[in-house]
Amino acid sequence: MAVLLLEAGPELTDDAPRLLGPAQIRQLAAELDIRPTKTLGQNFVHDANTVRRIVAESGVGADDVVLEVGPGLGSLTLALLGTAGGVIAVEIDPTLAGRLPSTIEEYAPAQAGSFQVITADAMSVTRDDLPVAPTALVANLPYNVAVPVLLHLLAEFPSIATALVMVQAEVADRLAAGPGSRVYGVPSVKARYYGTVARAGAVGRNVFWPEPKVESGLVRVERTDTHADDAAIRTKVFAVIDAAFAQRRKTLRSALASWAGSAPEAERRLRAAGIDPGLRGERLDVDDFVRLASID
Repeated sequence: MAVLLLEAGPELTDDAPRLLGPAQIRQLAAELDIRPTKTLGQNFVHDANTVRRIVAESGVGADDVVLEVGPGLGSLTLALLGTAGGVIAVEIDPTLAGRLPSTIEEYAPAQAGSFQVITADAMSVTRDDLPVAPTALVANLPYNVAVPVLLHLLAEFPSIATALVMVQAEVADRLAAGPGSRVYGVPSVKARYYGTVARAGAVGRNVFWPEPKVESGLVRVERTDTHADDAAIRTKVFAVIDAAFAQRRKTLRSALASWAGSAPEAERRLRAAGIDPGLRGERLDVDDFVRLASID
């Protein structure tokens, strides 16, 4: 999907952005007198090959405007600017957000006109906050709020056709899990409401500063138009999903009793939707939940 750039910035040329390495990351951090904080889920990528791989895996091109969340010191941002038509970065830390434009001017002067940073919490960003509609999401998401941020952005920006996000490895496993899997649950189903979800590789601890205590993984979401882009319908579907997994050991007949008003009413709706009331939530796919939510 082609989208206009943020401004009439220069086209991408052979003047490719220079990427940040460990020395540059530490130099920028020292200049700003900052250290990554657990509160904001900050771990800065300092390996150029890793950000190149993420950008290549994302598949973004010159027609894409990329939404990046948590750009930090700009490692991934610079790599994205070498390929995408534009990058809109959302950074919650005002110190980091204030430094980013200078970093882009220094390391990617030919692409500086195609970059904009917004100082905001990604959980509160809306369509009205961005200058144009993003076509892709590529981000190293803060690990402590990765799933809520991903789901919020997919809901708020239907223009996002693809997403490639780095999250904690076990979260990546949950997001990509299919029905019947031990780790299949609420994040798995809700992500699938928007499209297909799959693992897209692993990322080692040694490419971060500071080095996290957990492994990381990449997850790709390819949006489909299978399910309605309607907030009211989505809210109803998500309410059923939440109820089905609130008590995983219970059958759907029992687990959905509070949602439907009673166990007999839950059974009636389940049978009307063609679903066995004796199943548990982890056996259903997103289409089952969508169908069930439509039954009155």
